[in-house]
Amino acid sequence: MPIIGCMTFDPGAAYQVLIARDARFDGRLFVGVTSTGVYCRPICRVRTPLQRNCRFFETPAQAEAASFRPCLKCRPEIAPGAGLPWSVMDASRTLARQAAQELNAQAASGEAASLAALAAKLGVSDRHLRRIFAAEQGVTPMQYLQTRRLLLAKQLLTDSALPVAQVALASGFRSLRRFNAAFAQQYRMSPSRLRGAAGDEPDRADATPDAITLTLAYRAPFDQVALLRFVAQRAIPGIEEVDGTTIRRTLRAGSVAAQPGWVEARFDPSRDRVQLRFAPALAASSARMIAAARRWLDLDAAPAGIDAALVNLPGAPGIRLPGSLDAFELAVRAVLGQQVTVAAARTLARRVVERFGTPLATPWPSLARGFPSPQTLAAATLDSVASLGIVRTRSNALIAMAQAWPALEAAMASPDDFIAALCELPGIGPWTAHYVAMRALGWPDAFPPNDVAVLKAMRLLFGTQNQRDADAQAQAWRPWRAYAVLRLWNSLETPT
Repeated sequence: MPIIGCMTFDPGAAYQVLIARDARFDGRLFVGVTSTGVYCRPICRVRTPLQRNCRFFETPAQAEAASFRPCLKCRPEIAPGAGLPWSVMDASRTLARQAAQELNAQAASGEAASLAALAAKLGVSDRHLRRIFAAEQGVTPMQYLQTRRLLLAKQLLTDSALPVAQVALASGFRSLRRFNAAFAQQYRMSPSRLRGAAGDEPDRADATPDAITLTLAYRAPFDQVALLRFVAQRAIPGIEEVDGTTIRRTLRAGSVAAQPGWVEARFDPSRDRVQLRFAPALAASSARMIAAARRWLDLDAAPAGIDAALVNLPGAPGIRLPGSLDAFELAVRAVLGQQVTVAAARTLARRVVERFGTPLATPWPSLARGFPSPQTLAAATLDSVASLGIVRTRSNALIAMAQAWPALEAAMASPDDFIAALCELPGIGPWTAHYVAMRALGWPDAFPPNDVAVLKAMRLLFGTQNQRDADAQAQAWRPWRAYAVLRLWNSLETPT
Protein backbone atom coordinates (compact mmCIF):
# COMPACT_ATOMS: atom_id res chain seq x y z
CA MET A 1 0.00 0.00 0.00
CA PRO A 2 2.33 2.79 -1.23
CA ILE A 3 0.81 5.77 0.50
CA ILE A 4 3.62 6.98 2.76
CA GLY A 5 5.70 9.82 1.38
CA CYS A 6 5.35 13.54 1.76
CA MET A 7 2.28 14.86 -0.05
CA THR A 8 2.09 11.72 -2.25
CA PHE A 9 -0.80 9.88 -0.63
CA ASP A 10 -3.16 7.82 -2.71
CA PRO A 11 -6.45 9.12 -1.23
CA GLY A 12 -8.27 5.85 -1.95
CA ALA A 13 -5.64 3.72 -0.23
CA ALA A 14 -5.32 6.16 2.67
CA TYR A 15 -9.10 6.10 3.17
CA GLN A 16 -8.98 2.29 3.40
CA VAL A 17 -6.40 2.66 6.18
CA LEU A 18 -8.81 4.99 7.95
CA ILE A 19 -11.77 2.60 7.55
CA ALA A 20 -9.68 -0.29 8.90
CA ARG A 21 -8.19 1.88 11.67
CA ASP A 22 -4.89 0.25 10.74
CA ALA A 23 -2.44 0.77 13.61
CA ARG A 24 0.53 0.12 11.31
CA PHE A 25 0.07 3.66 9.96
CA ASP A 26 -0.39 5.34 13.34
CA GLY A 27 1.97 8.32 13.49
CA ARG A 28 2.72 8.03 9.76
CA LEU A 29 -0.65 9.16 8.44
CA PHE A 30 -3.05 11.84 9.69
CA VAL A 31 -6.48 12.73 8.32
CA GLY A 32 -7.94 16.23 8.29
CA VAL A 33 -11.73 16.40 8.17
CA THR A 34 -12.93 19.47 6.30
CA SER A 35 -16.42 19.35 7.83
CA THR A 36 -15.05 19.70 11.39
CA GLY A 37 -11.65 21.37 10.91
CA VAL A 38 -10.06 18.63 13.06
CA TYR A 39 -7.25 16.22 12.17
CA CYS A 40 -6.98 12.71 13.62
CA ARG A 41 -4.79 9.65 13.81
CA PRO A 42 -5.93 6.76 11.59
CA ILE A 43 -6.90 4.75 14.69
CA CYS A 44 -9.36 7.38 15.96
CA ARG A 45 -12.60 5.77 17.17
CA VAL A 46 -14.93 8.60 16.19
CA ARG A 47 -17.37 8.05 13.35
CA THR A 48 -15.54 7.59 10.05
CA PRO A 49 -15.96 10.74 7.92
CA LEU A 50 -17.00 10.68 4.29
CA GLN A 51 -14.07 10.30 1.90
CA ARG A 52 -14.88 13.57 0.17
CA ASN A 53 -14.32 15.38 3.49
CA CYS A 54 -10.87 13.85 4.11
CA ARG A 55 -7.44 15.28 3.44
CA PHE A 56 -4.39 13.17 4.26
CA PHE A 57 -1.06 14.30 5.73
CA GLU A 58 2.20 12.69 6.77
CA THR A 59 2.82 14.85 9.86
CA PRO A 60 0.86 16.97 12.33
CA ALA A 61 2.79 20.02 11.10
CA GLN A 62 1.36 19.56 7.60
CA ALA A 63 -2.17 19.24 8.98
CA GLU A 64 -1.82 22.34 11.15
CA ALA A 65 -0.29 24.32 8.29
CA ALA A 66 -3.54 23.53 6.42
CA SER A 67 -5.50 25.07 9.35
CA PHE A 68 -6.67 21.82 10.97
CA ARG A 69 -6.55 21.52 14.76
CA PRO A 70 -5.74 18.28 16.69
CA CYS A 71 -8.47 15.90 17.79
CA LEU A 72 -9.18 15.85 21.53
CA LYS A 73 -10.14 12.17 21.40
CA CYS A 74 -7.28 10.38 19.62
CA ARG A 75 -4.67 13.02 20.57
CA PRO A 76 -2.19 13.30 17.65
CA GLU A 77 0.43 14.68 20.05
CA ILE A 78 0.96 11.23 21.64
CA ALA A 79 1.21 9.28 18.36
CA PRO A 80 4.42 7.31 17.69
CA GLY A 81 6.97 9.08 15.53
CA ALA A 82 8.20 8.18 12.08
CA GLY A 83 11.43 6.65 13.38
CA LEU A 84 15.07 7.58 13.66
CA PRO A 85 16.70 9.60 10.87
CA TRP A 86 19.17 6.91 9.86
CA SER A 87 16.53 4.23 9.43
CA VAL A 88 16.06 5.33 5.82
CA MET A 89 18.53 5.26 2.96
CA ASP A 90 17.51 8.32 0.90
CA ALA A 91 19.93 11.20 1.61
CA SER A 92 17.35 13.99 1.36
CA ARG A 93 14.90 12.29 3.70
CA THR A 94 17.74 11.46 6.10
CA LEU A 95 18.76 15.14 6.22
CA ALA A 96 15.15 16.26 6.74
CA ARG A 97 14.64 13.77 9.57
CA GLN A 98 17.89 14.81 11.23
CA ALA A 99 16.72 18.42 11.07
CA ALA A 100 13.32 17.45 12.48
CA GLN A 101 15.01 15.61 15.33
CA GLU A 102 17.07 18.69 16.15
CA LEU A 103 13.94 20.87 16.07
CA ASN A 104 12.18 18.41 18.38
CA ALA A 105 15.03 18.84 20.85
CA GLN A 106 14.75 22.63 20.56
CA ALA A 107 10.99 22.63 21.08
CA ALA A 108 11.12 23.36 24.80
CA SER A 109 14.38 25.30 24.92
CA GLY A 110 12.67 28.70 24.85
CA GLU A 111 15.48 30.00 22.66
CA ALA A 112 14.86 31.60 19.29
CA ALA A 113 15.60 28.95 16.68
CA SER A 114 18.29 29.76 14.15
CA LEU A 115 18.00 28.04 10.79
CA ALA A 116 21.59 29.06 10.00
CA ALA A 117 22.89 27.41 13.19
CA LEU A 118 20.87 24.25 12.49
CA ALA A 119 22.17 24.08 8.92
CA ALA A 120 25.75 24.57 10.08
CA LYS A 121 25.36 21.74 12.60
CA LEU A 122 24.13 19.44 9.83
CA GLY A 123 26.87 20.56 7.46
CA VAL A 124 24.70 22.17 4.76
CA SER A 125 23.66 25.68 3.75
CA ASP A 126 20.49 27.12 5.27
CA ARG A 127 19.00 27.56 1.80
CA HIS A 128 19.58 23.89 0.98
CA LEU A 129 18.18 22.80 4.34
CA ARG A 130 15.05 24.96 3.90
CA ARG A 131 14.44 23.51 0.42
CA ILE A 132 14.99 19.88 1.45
CA PHE A 133 12.97 20.26 4.64
CA ALA A 134 10.00 21.81 2.86
CA ALA A 135 10.10 19.13 0.14
CA GLU A 136 10.21 16.25 2.64
CA GLN A 137 8.13 17.62 5.52
CA GLY A 138 5.67 19.78 3.57
CA VAL A 139 6.22 22.78 5.87
CA THR A 140 9.02 25.19 6.72
CA PRO A 141 11.33 24.43 9.66
CA MET A 142 9.77 27.24 11.70
CA GLN A 143 6.24 25.96 11.05
CA TYR A 144 7.38 22.51 12.15
CA LEU A 145 8.93 23.92 15.34
CA GLN A 146 5.80 25.91 16.21
CA THR A 147 3.64 22.80 15.78
CA ARG A 148 5.92 20.76 18.05
CA ARG A 149 5.73 23.43 20.76
CA LEU A 150 1.95 23.71 20.57
CA LEU A 151 1.47 19.92 20.61
CA LEU A 152 3.80 19.65 23.60
CA ALA A 153 1.72 22.29 25.36
CA LYS A 154 -1.47 20.38 24.52
CA GLN A 155 0.06 17.21 25.95
CA LEU A 156 1.14 18.92 29.17
CA LEU A 157 -2.27 20.57 29.56
CA THR A 158 -4.06 17.26 29.02
CA ASP A 159 -1.88 14.92 31.09
CA SER A 160 -0.08 16.92 33.75
CA ALA A 161 -1.07 19.11 36.68
CA LEU A 162 1.37 21.89 35.72
CA PRO A 163 -0.07 25.42 35.95
CA VAL A 164 -0.72 27.03 32.57
CA ALA A 165 2.14 29.52 33.05
CA GLN A 166 4.60 26.67 33.62
CA VAL A 167 3.20 24.81 30.61
CA ALA A 168 3.96 27.85 28.48
CA LEU A 169 7.58 27.97 29.62
CA ALA A 170 8.04 24.18 29.40
CA SER A 171 6.74 24.29 25.82
CA GLY A 172 9.34 26.82 24.73
CA PHE A 173 7.27 30.02 24.81
CA ARG A 174 9.08 32.93 26.40
CA SER A 175 5.93 34.62 27.70
CA LEU A 176 2.45 33.58 28.76
CA ARG A 177 0.94 36.25 26.51
CA ARG A 178 2.63 34.87 23.40
CA PHE A 179 1.65 31.35 24.38
CA ASN A 180 -2.02 32.21 24.86
CA ALA A 181 -2.13 34.09 21.57
CA ALA A 182 -0.45 31.31 19.56
CA PHE A 183 -2.58 28.62 21.17
CA ALA A 184 -5.86 30.45 20.57
CA GLN A 185 -4.93 31.31 16.98
CA GLN A 186 -3.98 27.74 16.07
CA TYR A 187 -6.49 25.73 18.10
CA ARG A 188 -9.33 28.24 18.40
CA MET A 189 -9.62 27.79 22.16
CA SER A 190 -7.72 28.99 25.23
CA PRO A 191 -5.29 26.72 27.10
CA SER A 192 -7.56 26.75 30.17
CA ARG A 193 -10.54 25.69 28.08
CA LEU A 194 -8.55 22.78 26.63
CA ARG A 195 -7.55 21.70 30.13
CA GLY A 196 -11.19 21.77 31.18
CA ALA A 197 -12.18 19.71 28.14
CA ALA A 198 -9.45 17.18 29.03
CA GLY A 199 -10.65 16.83 32.61
CA ASP A 200 -12.28 13.45 31.92
CA GLU A 201 -9.21 12.00 30.17
CA PRO A 202 -8.34 8.71 31.99
CA ASP A 203 -4.63 9.59 32.19
CA ARG A 204 -5.35 12.69 34.26
CA ALA A 205 -6.42 10.46 37.16
CA ASP A 206 -2.72 9.85 37.86
CA ALA A 207 -1.59 13.47 37.38
CA THR A 208 -0.11 14.80 40.63
CA PRO A 209 1.87 17.92 41.54
CA ASP A 210 4.84 15.80 42.71
CA ALA A 211 5.50 14.42 39.20
CA ILE A 212 5.09 15.37 35.54
CA THR A 213 2.81 12.74 34.00
CA LEU A 214 2.55 12.27 30.23
CA THR A 215 1.10 9.69 27.87
CA LEU A 216 3.03 8.15 24.97
CA ALA A 217 1.58 5.82 22.34
CA TYR A 218 3.24 3.06 20.34
CA ARG A 219 2.40 0.74 17.45
CA ALA A 220 1.31 -2.75 18.47
CA PRO A 221 2.41 -5.48 18.74
CA PHE A 222 4.99 -4.80 21.45
CA ASP A 223 6.96 -7.65 23.05
CA GLN A 224 7.08 -6.05 26.48
CA VAL A 225 8.12 -9.30 28.17
CA ALA A 226 11.38 -9.43 26.22
CA LEU A 227 12.17 -5.74 26.74
CA LEU A 228 11.43 -5.79 30.48
CA ARG A 229 13.47 -8.97 30.93
CA PHE A 230 16.40 -7.43 29.05
CA VAL A 231 16.36 -4.30 31.24
CA ALA A 232 15.88 -6.25 34.48
CA GLN A 233 18.86 -8.51 33.77
CA ARG A 234 21.13 -5.49 33.31
CA ALA A 235 19.66 -3.05 35.86
CA ILE A 236 22.33 -1.50 38.10
CA PRO A 237 21.26 -1.49 41.78
CA GLY A 238 20.60 2.05 42.97
CA ILE A 239 20.19 3.30 39.37
CA GLU A 240 17.47 1.25 37.71
CA GLU A 241 14.79 -1.33 38.55
CA VAL A 242 11.92 -3.21 36.94
CA ASP A 243 8.72 -3.75 38.91
CA GLY A 244 6.13 -5.75 36.96
CA THR A 245 5.38 -3.69 33.85
CA THR A 246 7.11 -0.59 35.22
CA ILE A 247 10.69 0.63 34.75
CA ARG A 248 12.14 3.24 37.10
CA ARG A 249 15.54 4.86 37.08
CA THR A 250 17.60 7.85 38.12
CA LEU A 251 19.00 10.46 35.75
CA ARG A 252 22.32 12.18 36.39
CA ALA A 253 22.70 15.86 35.61
CA GLY A 254 23.71 16.28 31.98
CA SER A 255 22.18 13.06 30.67
CA VAL A 256 18.78 14.19 29.39
CA ALA A 257 18.53 17.52 31.21
CA ALA A 258 20.90 19.86 33.00
CA GLN A 259 19.31 18.88 36.32
CA PRO A 260 19.39 15.45 37.97
CA GLY A 261 16.11 13.62 38.45
CA TRP A 262 14.21 10.39 38.04
CA VAL A 263 11.82 8.81 35.54
CA GLU A 264 9.21 6.05 35.59
CA ALA A 265 7.61 4.31 32.59
CA ARG A 266 4.56 2.09 33.08
CA PHE A 267 3.17 0.05 30.18
CA ASP A 268 -0.57 0.00 29.52
CA PRO A 269 -0.89 -2.75 26.87
CA SER A 270 -4.69 -2.57 26.84
CA ARG A 271 -4.45 0.86 25.16
CA ASP A 272 -1.03 0.57 23.46
CA ARG A 273 0.31 3.35 25.64
CA VAL A 274 3.04 4.12 28.16
CA GLN A 275 2.48 6.41 31.12
CA LEU A 276 5.65 8.44 31.65
CA ARG A 277 6.29 10.16 34.99
CA PHE A 278 9.36 12.19 35.86
CA ALA A 279 10.63 14.60 38.49
CA PRO A 280 9.04 18.08 38.55
CA ALA A 281 12.54 19.58 38.34
CA LEU A 282 12.69 18.25 34.75
CA ALA A 283 9.51 20.05 33.62
CA ALA A 284 11.47 22.58 31.56
CA SER A 285 13.04 19.64 29.68
CA SER A 286 9.72 17.92 28.90
CA ALA A 287 10.36 17.85 25.15
CA ARG A 288 13.76 16.23 25.65
CA MET A 289 12.29 13.78 28.16
CA ILE A 290 9.61 12.71 25.68
CA ALA A 291 12.10 12.26 22.83
CA ALA A 292 14.56 10.40 25.06
CA ALA A 293 11.86 8.13 26.49
CA ARG A 294 10.58 7.25 23.03
CA ARG A 295 14.11 6.24 22.01
CA TRP A 296 14.74 4.46 25.36
CA LEU A 297 11.70 2.19 24.91
CA ASP A 298 11.77 2.18 21.08
CA LEU A 299 8.21 3.49 20.93
CA ASP A 300 8.55 4.74 17.35
CA ALA A 301 9.39 1.31 15.90
CA ALA A 302 7.27 -0.05 13.02
CA PRO A 303 6.88 -3.71 14.06
CA ALA A 304 5.10 -4.85 10.90
CA GLY A 305 8.14 -4.14 8.72
CA ILE A 306 10.65 -5.40 11.29
CA ASP A 307 8.80 -8.67 11.91
CA ALA A 308 8.47 -9.27 8.16
CA ALA A 309 12.23 -8.89 7.71
CA LEU A 310 12.97 -11.28 10.61
CA VAL A 311 10.42 -13.92 9.65
CA ASN A 312 13.04 -16.71 9.69
CA LEU A 313 14.09 -15.95 13.29
CA PRO A 314 12.33 -17.29 16.41
CA GLY A 315 10.64 -14.90 18.80
CA ALA A 316 7.37 -13.16 19.54
CA PRO A 317 6.20 -10.35 17.24
CA GLY A 318 6.89 -6.77 18.26
CA ILE A 319 10.56 -7.04 19.30
CA ARG A 320 11.91 -3.70 20.52
CA LEU A 321 15.46 -2.37 20.75
CA PRO A 322 16.15 -1.34 24.38
CA GLY A 323 17.77 2.06 24.29
CA SER A 324 19.32 4.28 26.93
CA LEU A 325 18.58 7.57 28.65
CA ASP A 326 22.29 8.16 29.22
CA ALA A 327 24.65 7.44 26.34
CA PHE A 328 27.73 7.79 28.54
CA GLU A 329 26.37 5.33 31.07
CA LEU A 330 25.61 2.86 28.28
CA ALA A 331 29.12 3.26 26.87
CA VAL A 332 30.68 2.59 30.29
CA ARG A 333 28.52 -0.49 30.73
CA ALA A 334 29.51 -1.73 27.27
CA VAL A 335 33.22 -1.51 28.15
CA LEU A 336 32.58 -3.27 31.45
CA GLY A 337 30.73 -6.01 29.55
CA GLN A 338 33.67 -6.93 27.33
CA GLN A 339 34.33 -10.68 27.53
CA VAL A 340 32.36 -11.19 30.76
CA THR A 341 28.85 -12.37 31.59
CA VAL A 342 25.89 -10.01 31.95
CA ALA A 343 25.85 -10.66 35.70
CA ALA A 344 29.57 -9.89 36.04
CA ALA A 345 29.21 -6.65 34.07
CA ARG A 346 26.33 -5.63 36.30
CA THR A 347 28.46 -6.23 39.40
CA LEU A 348 31.28 -4.10 38.03
CA ALA A 349 28.84 -1.33 37.11
CA ARG A 350 27.44 -1.37 40.65
CA ARG A 351 30.94 -0.90 42.05
CA VAL A 352 31.58 2.03 39.70
CA VAL A 353 28.34 3.67 40.86
CA GLU A 354 29.10 3.08 44.54
CA ARG A 355 32.61 4.56 44.20
CA PHE A 356 32.09 7.41 41.73
CA GLY A 357 28.31 8.04 41.66
CA THR A 358 26.47 10.77 43.57
CA PRO A 359 23.47 10.64 45.96
CA LEU A 360 20.16 11.41 44.29
CA ALA A 361 16.72 11.71 45.89
CA THR A 362 13.80 9.78 44.35
CA PRO A 363 10.40 8.55 45.60
CA TRP A 364 11.90 5.05 45.95
CA PRO A 365 14.54 4.20 48.61
CA SER A 366 16.03 1.54 46.32
CA LEU A 367 16.95 4.21 43.74
CA ALA A 368 19.25 6.71 45.39
CA ARG A 369 22.37 7.08 43.22
CA GLY A 370 23.21 9.03 40.10
CA PHE A 371 25.60 7.50 37.55
CA PRO A 372 29.03 9.20 37.53
CA SER A 373 29.50 11.95 34.98
CA PRO A 374 32.15 11.88 32.22
CA GLN A 375 34.02 14.62 34.09
CA THR A 376 34.20 12.49 37.24
CA LEU A 377 35.60 9.42 35.49
CA ALA A 378 37.89 11.55 33.33
CA ALA A 379 39.54 12.83 36.53
CA ALA A 380 39.82 9.37 38.14
CA THR A 381 43.18 7.67 38.49
CA LEU A 382 43.92 4.33 36.88
CA ASP A 383 44.52 2.73 40.27
CA SER A 384 41.19 3.95 41.69
CA VAL A 385 39.26 2.39 38.80
CA ALA A 386 41.29 -0.83 38.68
CA SER A 387 40.83 -1.32 42.45
CA LEU A 388 37.17 -2.12 41.75
CA GLY A 389 38.19 -5.40 40.11
CA ILE A 390 38.26 -3.95 36.58
CA VAL A 391 41.28 -5.10 34.57
CA ARG A 392 43.71 -2.27 33.92
CA THR A 393 43.23 -2.23 30.13
CA ARG A 394 39.49 -1.67 30.60
CA SER A 395 40.10 0.83 33.38
CA ASN A 396 42.31 2.79 31.02
CA ALA A 397 39.65 2.53 28.29
CA LEU A 398 37.01 3.96 30.63
CA ILE A 399 39.15 6.95 31.57
CA ALA A 400 40.15 7.61 27.94
CA MET A 401 36.53 7.42 26.82
CA ALA A 402 35.41 9.81 29.57
CA GLN A 403 38.11 12.29 28.57
CA ALA A 404 37.09 12.06 24.90
CA TRP A 405 33.34 12.21 25.59
CA PRO A 406 32.71 15.79 24.34
CA ALA A 407 34.13 14.86 20.93
CA LEU A 408 32.22 11.58 20.92
CA GLU A 409 28.94 13.39 21.62
CA ALA A 410 29.59 15.62 18.62
CA ALA A 411 29.95 12.50 16.42
CA MET A 412 26.59 11.02 17.45
CA ALA A 413 24.75 12.54 14.48
CA SER A 414 26.18 9.70 12.37
CA PRO A 415 26.43 6.09 13.61
CA ASP A 416 29.37 5.43 11.28
CA ASP A 417 31.27 8.48 12.55
CA PHE A 418 30.47 7.60 16.16
CA ILE A 419 31.66 4.00 15.74
CA ALA A 420 34.87 5.16 14.05
CA ALA A 421 35.57 7.67 16.83
CA LEU A 422 35.02 5.03 19.53
CA CYS A 423 37.31 2.55 17.80
CA GLU A 424 40.14 5.08 17.85
CA LEU A 425 40.22 4.91 21.66
CA PRO A 426 42.45 2.39 23.47
CA GLY A 427 40.70 -0.80 24.55
CA ILE A 428 37.57 -0.25 22.46
CA GLY A 429 36.97 -2.41 19.41
CA PRO A 430 34.22 -2.89 16.84
CA TRP A 431 32.01 -5.05 19.09
CA THR A 432 31.87 -2.44 21.83
CA ALA A 433 31.38 0.41 19.36
CA HIS A 434 28.55 -1.34 17.52
CA TYR A 435 26.85 -2.28 20.80
CA VAL A 436 26.95 1.33 22.01
CA ALA A 437 25.60 2.61 18.68
CA MET A 438 22.92 -0.07 18.76
CA ARG A 439 21.56 0.98 22.15
CA ALA A 440 22.69 4.56 22.83
CA LEU A 441 21.84 5.82 19.32
CA GLY A 442 19.10 3.30 18.58
CA TRP A 443 20.87 2.37 15.32
CA PRO A 444 18.59 -0.34 13.87
CA ASP A 445 21.21 -1.88 11.57
CA ALA A 446 23.98 -2.38 14.13
CA PHE A 447 25.48 -5.89 14.00
CA PRO A 448 28.25 -6.28 16.63
CA PRO A 449 30.95 -8.45 15.02
CA ASN A 450 32.25 -11.63 16.65
CA ASP A 451 29.49 -11.66 19.26
CA VAL A 452 29.80 -15.10 20.85
CA ALA A 453 26.07 -15.50 21.54
CA VAL A 454 25.06 -14.32 18.05
CA LEU A 455 27.48 -16.70 16.35
CA LYS A 456 26.32 -19.60 18.53
CA ALA A 457 22.65 -18.92 17.83
CA MET A 458 23.25 -18.59 14.10
CA ARG A 459 25.22 -21.83 14.05
CA LEU A 460 22.31 -23.62 15.73
CA LEU A 461 19.67 -22.03 13.50
CA PHE A 462 21.40 -21.77 10.12
CA GLY A 463 24.59 -23.83 10.33
CA THR A 464 26.88 -20.82 9.85
CA GLN A 465 30.49 -21.47 10.81
CA ASN A 466 32.14 -18.07 11.18
CA GLN A 467 31.61 -14.30 11.08
CA ARG A 468 31.79 -14.22 7.28
CA ASP A 469 28.93 -16.73 7.05
CA ALA A 470 26.99 -14.78 9.68
CA ASP A 471 27.44 -11.49 7.77
CA ALA A 472 26.17 -13.11 4.58
CA GLN A 473 23.12 -14.57 6.33
CA ALA A 474 22.39 -11.23 8.07
CA GLN A 475 22.14 -9.30 4.80
CA ALA A 476 18.52 -10.46 4.53
CA TRP A 477 17.73 -8.70 7.81
CA ARG A 478 18.93 -5.23 6.81
CA PRO A 479 18.20 -2.53 7.88
CA TRP A 480 16.95 -4.26 11.05
CA ARG A 481 20.00 -6.32 12.01
CA ALA A 482 20.03 -4.91 15.57
CA TYR A 483 16.58 -6.41 16.12
CA ALA A 484 17.88 -9.68 14.68
CA VAL A 485 20.68 -9.61 17.27
CA LEU A 486 18.09 -9.38 20.05
CA ARG A 487 16.10 -12.29 18.66
CA LEU A 488 19.28 -14.35 18.36
CA TRP A 489 20.24 -13.58 21.96
CA ASN A 490 16.73 -14.42 23.13
CA SER A 491 16.74 -17.71 21.22
CA LEU A 492 19.48 -18.98 23.54
CA GLU A 493 17.36 -18.21 26.61
CA THR A 494 14.10 -19.86 25.56
CA PRO A 495 13.23 -23.01 23.56
CA THR A 496 13.12 -22.31 19.82
